[in-house]
Amino acid sequence: MARWSSPKDPALEAALRRNRRWVVNNQIKRLLLRFPSRTAPVRFLQSRFKTLDLMGRAANWLGKYPSCFEVFSADAEGGCGEQEPHFGFTKRMAALVDAEEAAVAASEPAMADRLARVLMLARGRRLQVSKLAALRGPLGLPDDYLLRLLPAHTDIFRLANPYPHRRNSAELELIRWAPSLAVSAVEAAAAANDSAPRFTCSLPASWAKSHAKMEEFNSTPYISPYSEEWAVPGTDAEAEKRAVAVVHELLSLTLWRKMSILKLEHFRREFGLPEDTARMLLRHPCLFYVSNRYKIHTVVLREGYEGSELRDKDPVVAAKDRLGELMQEGLHEYNQRRRVANVEKKRRRGEIEVKKEKEKVEDEEAARLESAEKREERRRFYKVLFDDGNR
Repeated sequence: MARWSSPKDPALEAALRRNRRWVVNNQIKRLLLRFPSRTAPVRFLQSRFKTLDLMGRAANWLGKYPSCFEVFSADAEGGCGEQEPHFGFTKRMAALVDAEEAAVAASEPAMADRLARVLMLARGRRLQVSKLAALRGPLGLPDDYLLRLLPAHTDIFRLANPYPHRRNSAELELIRWAPSLAVSAVEAAAAANDSAPRFTCSLPASWAKSHAKMEEFNSTPYISPYSEEWAVPGTDAEAEKRAVAVVHELLSLTLWRKMSILKLEHFRREFGLPEDTARMLLRHPCLFYVSNRYKIHTVVLREGYEGSELRDKDPVVAAKDRLGELMQEGLHEYNQRRRVANVEKKRRRGEIEVKKEKEKVEDEEAARLESAEKREERRRFYKVLFDDGNR
């Protein structure tokens, strides 16, 4: 795929901004959840460090997040009577992990619907389980989604293995078509507005050429991605119309309204996408934003965001956001401790005068409080100014 992307959109770039630290801590959280006690030896984490793309000591990493992880001594495995460092969740972290698990459990019906819709988009209404793993994260499915969903929905899903002599050939099949689910996001929006289904341009009005192209694209009838006639449309224009509808619907089903283009192209045959899917996405900037942040080509559904925030935030996303805020708090606490320790070292070496440093800290704190007071004063002013009761 060529190394190009859409013209930069600062708001959507901010939405895509992800810190490797949060990704790693989420993986550590998942490692701990494999243990019934939710605790594990630090050496176990150390043995997984390379797979987490980390270097150094695991204990040092855990120490950077005191609000998330706690390190303590416990009996070593083997019953030799020796103690070794273990780690687990802090009380606050454990509470947020439980809240996330509860959100995931409560959203199982919605998960089943999303999974059924994805299978309804696919050729033959089936997908390889090994390939579905690539969609697990974007769709918000837990690691054990098959164990959670299949027993409760035996009338919808079925595991099949058409090629038992091949490895990883198991397929998840949709055995019952659900007409109520075969309504795309575009069709649902049109029904709510009592209008014909058509794509909406989410770019500012100043992008006149893009708006004109979208109007031309909308001049032909909308092709539902759930069309039961899976024959390839007769013209290139019709084929692209359906492919755009499929990508739009697939992104609408993801929790963060975005997906790696590499993952998307992994399902080219199953979803009937063109050979160069990325180029197709770039032809429709009103609908899709293509970014190359972190050298990972990602497509974002523009209408899914208001600025840099999701328009509709799933409860699972909200729970994950709270975990991220706690991680940020822990890192800030660690950095503050390091800063104070470094100042003390410099003071002992005679490199700085502690009084000046204290005055600097006090000045920074005063400036921060003053700024916060001004923001609160502006908030109260505009609340009074625009309050409906004062109109």
